[in-house]
Order: sequence, then structure tokens, then C-alpha cells
Amino acid sequence: GNTFEDYLRILRRVPNKGAVAYMRVSSTANSSRLSLVEKGVCDSIQCESQELVIREQGLYLIFCHLNFHFPKCSKSPTDLKIELLVNDTVERQALSTVCTSETCQDKTFDTLLQLHLTHLNVQDRISVTLNHPEFLNDVSLPNENVLGVLRYS
Repeated sequence: GNTFEDYLRILRRVPNKGAVAYMRVSSTANSSRLSLVEKGVCDSIQCESQELVIREQGLYLIFCHLNFHFPKCSKSPTDLKIELLVNDTVERQALSTVCTSETCQDKTFDTLLQLHLTHLNVQDRISVTLNHPEFLNDVSLPNENVLGVLRYS
């Protein structure tokens, strides 16, 4: 349960106001911006390589769920930061400190979820950046890193 495919089936049944996107994301070489790698659902939203472009004005819920893997946890803390951007401006961000001396293990995993409810206009662009994209777990949990957008009005 609760896999990319499960959520995809649910989203296809949810009544929406004509605009929905649900995409797998992955890190890209030499960039803090995540790439959209697999279209799950992309209706009335333009799904480009690194951003979603709004086609209909309205109230939208933007959500991003990311999993991280630290194969070698150091004794010094690492701050993970995820940023939801609209038109290259940070609208919402989350910060998590991992690999502190109290929580350090040989392998450490962490998950960040970011939600943002906002009014968007036609041609607004949505993207996600990470300060440490190299830790995104797209090997053992590739289907669980997602960016989604739902229009409510």
C-alpha cells in the first residue's frame, strides 16, 4: 500500500477542478532543482523537465514527498532543506537536521513532506530544489519521491 501506483489510482478517481499533476521526481547532476522523470497524471498542467506550468488560474494544493538516504552517517549534523518554488521564488520550505551524534547510525534514512495551498495564475511555474540532492533516495525508493498539484477552485 501507499505506493506511487496506489496514489495514482486514487487521484484518477478524485473529482478535481480540471487540473492535476502527480509526477515522480529525481535529482539531476550538477543541479539543486529536481527533475520530473515520470508522468503519473498530468491534466491541464504543462509538465516540463524541471517544472510544472499552470494553465488555469485557481486555488491549488502543491505537495512534495521525498526520501533521503545517507549511506555513511558522519558525526557532524547535516541540514536537509527542501524548497517549493513558484516562479523561482521560495513559497514554502522545510528544514531537517540528520546525522546528529545522537541519531547517527551506519545508514540513516529520512523523509520530508511539504504542503502548500496557494492561488496560482496562468503561466505560474512550480519547481522543487534541494540543498543536498545527492542524498535523494532514488535507488531503493524511486517511486516514492513525488511532486503533485491539485486544483480546488
